[in-house]
Order: sequence, then structure tokens, then C-alpha cells
Amino acid sequence: MRESLGERIFSGVNITILTLIGLISLFPFYYVVIVSFADPDVFLKRSFILFPESWSLDAYKYILSTNTFIKAVGVSGYLAIVGTLLSLMVSAAFGYMLSRKRLFGRKLLMIALLITILFNPGIIPNYLVIKELNLINTLWSIILPGLLSGWNALLLKTFFDGIPESLEESAYIDGANDLRIFFQIILPLSLPALAAFGLFFAVGYWNTFFNAILYISDSSKFPLQVLLQGMLVQSNTSIGEAGGLGEEIVPPETIKMAAVVIATVPILLVYPFLQKHFAKGVMLGSVKG
Repeated sequence: MRESLGERIFSGVNITILTLIGLISLFPFYYVVIVSFADPDVFLKRSFILFPESWSLDAYKYILSTNTFIKAVGVSGYLAIVGTLLSLMVSAAFGYMLSRKRLFGRKLLMIALLITILFNPGIIPNYLVIKELNLINTLWSIILPGLLSGWNALLLKTFFDGIPESLEESAYIDGANDLRIFFQIILPLSLPALAAFGLFFAVGYWNTFFNAILYISDSSKFPLQVLLQGMLVQSNTSIGEAGGLGEEIVPPETIKMAAVVIATVPILLVYPFLQKHFAKGVMLGSVKG
């Protein structure tokens, strides 16, 4: 069908407005990347640049030569990898358990799960629990509180509800036990859901900030986001002993922007590997039939 003049004008206006909104939204990211690669001499002469006359890696060299920053990246990487694997395993096991109708006490567990979604005990009770468990100043104080999310477990339960129980019955007839069924049948069929939630968990652990502020006072165990926050709010960017570059030749603003880029890139690199499963996983539970 041919569009009328009014429809073409309306589509053109919509495209123009959405394009402008998209460009405005992307500009902060563009500016951060440009400033991080700007030559220090050029940046010192011009406080605002849209495109640097010359490029430099001095800010990245300075950051990557500091032991403190490298340790923070290692801590965040450890949290993202270990935390994501444990959260996926616990959430998948709990969601699968709730999806099996033969489970004794299934309704009580479901009620308990819903209570955790509707009511939050608050910061102080959580802190007291972590303290009584002697987890203060340990990375487990960040991993364990977020190990199981009631909402995520509920969504995974909805996904597992769609797996026919006849598969399990056939496996039981062949002599498989519950663990073998879960690891060799259920989990391989759940890759779209696991990929989607794995990305969510990884982003959450990589960007962890508030729990680290609450439970960790040892600066050597600070994750990357806590260190980055300290750099952004302080007037200086002293983050450790740098080898080969003096801080005085690198503007603090370019160092901060480079730190933001380094903190963002790892998660961006993970997404393409999970993309084919992610589109299916985010739709789980949206259609019930």
C-alpha cells in the first residue's frame, strides 16, 4: 500500500526525532572514549574536544601500570566469574526444584520465595547477618547475599515448567538419577535462559558497588567500581605506584575517562558470545500457553 503524504511526513518526523534522541544518548559515550584517547598536550589546551587532533595511549598506559587498578580489575573479574557461576547454579537448581510438582512442600517453598520478593529486611539486618557469619572484609560478603534472587528463580521456574516431564520419565526408565537428569538433560535444554540470566548476573557482579562499600573496608579488596568512584569524586587520580609514566604529564580527566572505558569494555565484549541465546532467554515467561 502506498503511503499518503501525511503518513510520509509523520514517518519522516518520527525518524528525525528518534535519530536525534539516539545521537544525544550516544554522545556521552562518544565523548568519554574520545577524551580517553586524546593527546595530553591537546587536551590541556582545549578543555572541550569533539575530535582530537592527535591520539595518545598515555592515560591507558598510566592506569595499566598501577598495581591498585590491576588488583581492582582482578577482584571484579573474580566476582563476575565466580559469582555468576554460583548464582546460575543455585538459581537454576532452585527454579527446577519448584517446577517439579512431585516435590514435597512445594507450595510452602513458593510462598517463602514470594515473601522474599515482596519484603526486604533492610540494610542493617543484612549487615548484622554478614557480620555474624564473619564475612566482613571478604569477597564472599558480596557474592553470598546475591546468590539467589527470588524473581530470577521464579522466572527460571516458569521456563522449566515448559520442559515436558516425559523427558524425565524416560530418563528414569533408562536408570538415570535426579542429578544426572538435571545436569545432562535439563541444563543443556536451558541454555537460552542460562545465557540471559548469566549476562544479568555478570553485569551485576561486575558493577557491584553498594555492597562493597558496606562490607569491605580493606582497599586491596575493592572492586573496580569502588575504585572508579573514588577516582571520579576526588580531585586527584592517585591510584597507586605507576611504572614508566608520571601522573603530572597525564591530565586527570583523561585518566578518569580511560578508567571508565576499561570498566565498561569487558561486559560489552561478553554480549556478542551470548547474543544468539540472549534473544530467546529474555522472552522466557512472557508467553504461557
